Amino acid sequence: MRAILFDFGGTLDFPRHWLDRFTTHYQAAGLELDRADLEPAFTFATRRAYGNSASLRDFNLSQLVAFLVNAQFQVLQFAHKFRQQLPASENALDRLRRQICDSFVAESVIGLGKTRLLLAALSCSFRIAIVSNFYGNLHRIVADAGLSPLISVITDSGLLGFHKPDPRIFAASLSSLGVEARRAVMVGDSLTKDCAPARKMGMKTIWLRHRETHGYQPPAELVDVTIDSLEELTDLQWIAD
Repeated sequence: MRAILFDFGGTLDFPRHWLDRFTTHYQAAGLELDRADLEPAFTFATRRAYGNSASLRDFNLSQLVAFLVNAQFQVLQFAHKFRQQLPASENALDRLRRQICDSFVAESVIGLGKTRLLLAALSCSFRIAIVSNFYGNLHRIVADAGLSPLISVITDSGLLGFHKPDPRIFAASLSSLGVEARRAVMVGDSLTKDCAPARKMGMKTIWLRHRETHGYQPPAELVDVTIDSLEELTDLQWIAD
């Protein structure tokens, strides 16, 4: 193998889906909701960010998360279940939004710090790429995290105009790397967006299993190896073949 392609959100930044992470931080801020409650607001915010990628391209992580949380609150404020939970004053709402943003970003910083050490070790033997459904500003976030010297290629759907599982985003990354699919491994937390399309293109696939799916065994036709932490990559000797 010559190259390792990574998903970003839920993989390199912190090993949980962003919806699950946001749910946890909303709960920590005192709101009584679960994943299903937050999902409509999360989906609305994600789509809005995709649609505004041109204006988000210089955003750092804090600015991006603030954009997403503000959009989520636009939905939550009109949901009957949360009207009694949300503070009435705009100042109090601002403090609540800021608390959620700050805790989410702080968690990301911890995850990215661990990732930096891992990628430093892997980059000695492999070319590293990121293939992500993102918002046009992934280069900025990667640079701010100190990862840029370790990454050969960043493929951001917000810049390309198409998203995983569209095979074109993987093809673009492989082309920029100058690596054939059979000599590359895709690592991601989504079976449908990361593993399935990568396997179809001829790549090996490694599924990062989150704690919410602990114990689940993915279909063999989609996944070569399942890991529960990125640190396990250093023990996979076959990647070096």
